[in-house]
Amino acid sequence: MGKKLPCHHTRTEMGDDGVCAEDSVNGGLDVWKSSDRAISEADHLVMMVHGILGSTSDWKFAADQFVRRLPDKVIVHCSACNMNSLTLDGVDVMGERLAEEVAEIVNRRPHIQKISFIAHSVGGLVARYAIGKLYRPPRRRHQEVCQSCICNDNCRGTICGLEAMNFITVATPHLGSRGNKQVPFLFGVTAIEKFASHIIHLIFRRTGRHLFLTDNDDGKPPLLQRMVDDLGDLCFISALQAFKRRVAYSNAVHDHIVGWRTSSIRRNSELPEWTDSSSEIYPHIVYEELSKGENLEEIYTDATVLNGGYDTLEEKLVTALTRLSWERVDVSFHNSKQRFAAHSLIQVKDSLIHSEGADVIDHMIDHFLI
Repeated sequence: MGKKLPCHHTRTEMGDDGVCAEDSVNGGLDVWKSSDRAISEADHLVMMVHGILGSTSDWKFAADQFVRRLPDKVIVHCSACNMNSLTLDGVDVMGERLAEEVAEIVNRRPHIQKISFIAHSVGGLVARYAIGKLYRPPRRRHQEVCQSCICNDNCRGTICGLEAMNFITVATPHLGSRGNKQVPFLFGVTAIEKFASHIIHLIFRRTGRHLFLTDNDDGKPPLLQRMVDDLGDLCFISALQAFKRRVAYSNAVHDHIVGWRTSSIRRNSELPEWTDSSSEIYPHIVYEELSKGENLEEIYTDATVLNGGYDTLEEKLVTALTRLSWERVDVSFHNSKQRFAAHSLIQVKDSLIHSEGADVIDHMIDHFLI
């Protein structure tokens, strides 16, 4: 970065291109485009959440691109509350921390009016938990008028009192990671997948149990199953519905950590045929679709499930999550020499090593609701 700027209680640096980065009081990283009006007019908070064993630097490239392309519009905060080994503490614990971090930022910047989330890998699940914690229902008069949860914008709740705009996940295992080739490096061998589900907690601790749906806290269903409904003061599905857009970016091939089906929230029979991209602007975007979603009041039951075991729980998760509309953006780095690093390329985790994924970030910015 370039010369340092004075700051009352944090360290701020500005590059020659006018992009500022400020170490937040909670250890996170705030990024914005400098100008005479910069901070005062940027009223849209974009929370970027890293994946397992990650850090604030994982989203550094994307944060810089967002503030360059949307100057004086957004301020980006790269979350720091769950860095490195803290990502092994469980989706719920991380979600609680993230909710506290968001609330602290909102309190510190009272001019913020809107909020969006962009989350990579497990960070997408953490963000889903956090928004469930931060959700505030619409005013009573709107609740009385609207019997259906799919209605006009006036009936939407808020996230920490802010207008919810974009909820974007990138290679996130929404359906969990156990069975059915959801973790491709296990080769789809049933015996290996079952063995992995029994030992995953030895490697990824509580987070591993949540991902492989083996948690059984106080006899409750797995956390990911609970996170597709509203439960008491945790309004998971209502919080998701509050956003004007929900977007799932997924690697169609060569992501050996998070499979295509779980990251795109599809059944195996719903995975589309795709061909090489014909776009010069987005050479790695190979398929896009918008699913309109169903009425949230429709109840899903075991009667909709034909198979037992893993398929039963996966079907519950798919059915519940797709009651909402989703934009699905499928990505492929199959022609890249680094295709086996697709899980990092899709995020541009490192601006030098993973630069081939820059068009995915461009796609996010070009379609971003301000």
